This record gives sequence, C-alpha cells and structure tokens, in this order.
Amino acid sequence: MPHPEQCVCRPFANHRASLVFCFSQTHHSHLSVSKKDATFGVMTSQVLNSKPYTLNPKTFGRVFVGLSGGVDSSVSAALLKKDGFDVTGVFIRVWQPDWILCTWKEDRLDAMRVCAKLGIPFVELNLEKEYKKEVVDYMIAEYKKGNTPNPDVMCNRYVKFGGFYEFARSSGADYVATGHYARVMEHGTWNTEHKTGDRRQKKKTGSYAPGSMLHVACDANKDQSYFLWQIRKEQLSHILFPVGGLEKPEVRRLAKKFGLITADKKDSQGLCFLGKIDMKDFLKRYISEKKGKVLNESGEIIGTHSGAVFLTLGERHGFTVNVESAAADGTNAENKLPYYVVSKDIKKNTIIVSNNPKSEMTIGSKKVFEIRDTNWLGEAPTIGKKYLARIRYRQPLQEVRFKIHDSRFMIHFASSQSGGAPGQSIVIYDGEICLGGGVIC
Repeated sequence: MPHPEQCVCRPFANHRASLVFCFSQTHHSHLSVSKKDATFGVMTSQVLNSKPYTLNPKTFGRVFVGLSGGVDSSVSAALLKKDGFDVTGVFIRVWQPDWILCTWKEDRLDAMRVCAKLGIPFVELNLEKEYKKEVVDYMIAEYKKGNTPNPDVMCNRYVKFGGFYEFARSSGADYVATGHYARVMEHGTWNTEHKTGDRRQKKKTGSYAPGSMLHVACDANKDQSYFLWQIRKEQLSHILFPVGGLEKPEVRRLAKKFGLITADKKDSQGLCFLGKIDMKDFLKRYISEKKGKVLNESGEIIGTHSGAVFLTLGERHGFTVNVESAAADGTNAENKLPYYVVSKDIKKNTIIVSNNPKSEMTIGSKKVFEIRDTNWLGEAPTIGKKYLARIRYRQPLQEVRFKIHDSRFMIHFASSQSGGAPGQSIVIYDGEICLGGGVIC
C-alpha cells in the first residue's frame, strides 16, 4: 500500500468545498483529515512538510472532473490532462445513512491518489443536502405512492449535473467531465444526420454551437445514456465524457498505462453513490410494514405479504404463498413453479401474482404509454415518425411512434411491453442519439 501523497487543503470561497493540492512525491508524513466543519461544511486536512503549488493554466480550457474513486473517472481525468486541458479532480460527498457500511473514505483516498499521480488539484464538494432531498427523499416518496422510481436518473440531474455542474461553472470551469459511458457529439443543426466528432478532440475553450447532442457509448454493454436523459440541452456543450468512445477493457488497459491505483478496482454497483443495498431493508427504515393479501389472477387469496409498497412488478420474492391454496387454485404445486408480482393495489395493499411473468394482468403489459415531465435534449420528437425507446436499462431498443391525444404525450410501441410501471423512465433514441424522455404516468 503506497503512502498517502502530500496534500494541502484550501477552502473555496463558497465554503461548500475544499481545494486540496496533491503532489506525486511520496512522503512518510501522516495525512490527517478532520471531521467536516459543522458551520460551513468544509472538509479540512493537514500534511506535514507541505510546499506551495502553482497552477499552470492550459490553453485548451479548464475542466472539473467528477472523481468517484473508480477506474472510469480516473481514466477520464488522465485522458483530459493528456489532451492538454487544465484539470481539477472533484470528489462529491453525499448523504450516507449511518447504518450502511459505505466505502466513501476509501473512495476519496483513491481519488486523492489519482490526483497526486496526475499532478492535479483535488477538491471535495459537499452535496449531502441535494442528494438527500432530490434522490433519497424522492425515492421514498415514490415508493409510498406505489411508483417505481429511478434514483440514478435523479442523481445525475440534481447532483452530478446539478450541484456539481453549477459549482464547477461558477468556479470558472469551461467544462465538467464524468466517467459515464456516453458521448456528446457536435452537429451542424438539431438533427440526426450531421456529425463532426466528439468535443474532447476539439481542444478549445468557450461555448459550442447549439448542435451538441447526446450519443450512446461505443461500448453497448456499458452505455449509460438511459440515465442521462434529464440533462438540460444547454449543458451539453459544457459536458465531456472522455471514456464514452472506449470499451471497458481498453479503459482498464489505459489505467494501468497511466499507473493509476484504480486500474483493477471493481466497478461500483447498485444505487448511485450508496452502492449495492437491500432496497426492502432500506425502505423499511422509513416506511412501516403492513400485512396484506396475495391474490391469484382469479382474485382468490393464496398468501400474504408485508406491504405492497415494498414489491415491484416482476418480483418473485418478498411474499408468502400458501401451498394448499395454490394447489386448490389448480397450480402445479409439485413443480413449485415460481410466482411473479404482476399487479398491485397500494390503496388496498394487495398484490396479484402469477406463474406467468407476462400475464395479461401485468400492469404496463401494453403497447401505449402516457409520459409526463418530458425533457428533450434537442427538438421534440416528430409526431408519427419512427423512433426507438427503452423502458429500463439495457433493454433492447424497441420501435415506437409518438402521438398527441388531448394534449397528452403518448408513446405507441410496435409490440407489447411488460414491466412499464408508473414512475419509470422511457428514454427515446433516433439511431444512436438519445433525444430525451419522460416518466410513465
């Protein structure tokens, strides 16, 4: 384990972030990080034998990179510096419940070490309030309504491209960059025909033409455009996704080439920032359990559950089915076929289960969906034109058309879709371009 690099911390004027200059020389002095200042929310640190560090502004623009402590954002910072940008690494501190084992301290240290290796300043930005309100509170409220929330979409909107974006721009950054697998491409006009290459290759300061568009990543298995549809279109000309044109194995190879400590670090999984958590256990901290009935497709009671709000469509765990009741219903109890949640009634606190996950009773097993809270990254889709869409992450793209009915935005799929529950995002594509999307009503 290498020794922590030498760092000096200087608070930003807005008291919400602290600037730490890290140096690549290894010292045996101890890195001491104090608790967050209760009044201003400033993380401070001290290192013995520190020396002054002078910024060397580049001519290709100033960029703040969101460093999570993972390999993707680390390589993003390395590529931008290699291209000649003036790079600052920013670690975003978010709200963390005290009863969940989190790795944020280790992640922050890895981000610091990456900055030290690259010779760039490190900043810790406190966005606990934004994350708690716009991601966690939103998620709990949606589950209480019986909806299926998408916290990762909201995290990108309000934290990474909300609080972080605004902080970076107000601090003088020309761009913000993250390790997302997506691309921002330049178009001559708001259309899907004219492409001129990604903006990282232009190496130029200032704003770009309003033809910036969000494209899918080159690595289809890692593409994250589904979670980015709520970015504002005016932000695109100031956003960089350096690894969006690479495949994951190449990113890890580059990390080793740059000598980054995150080269072999496992990818994070689960909820944005919080990682892999048991969602039911998490929700039960905020929502009381309430025993309810499990019904079959004929409306007969065959079991119980601890709350319809804790269950999602297509789920096969979290409820109990009485074997005798199931057998009386004609179900083949000997084969112990699994049951899936195909419908739920939050007001009555009941759920309907079936051995067929694509049962006709499945909510959302239909061709037409109404969406609300739409956000378009360019012009709104043309009525009647064929597009592609997905209801969930990594779902194969489906053919759709748009129609307006009584001032409501309706999406017509060419084939029936299962699992499209209220609260989920439907994201629209024109070829490899992400046009935006909306929330299922």
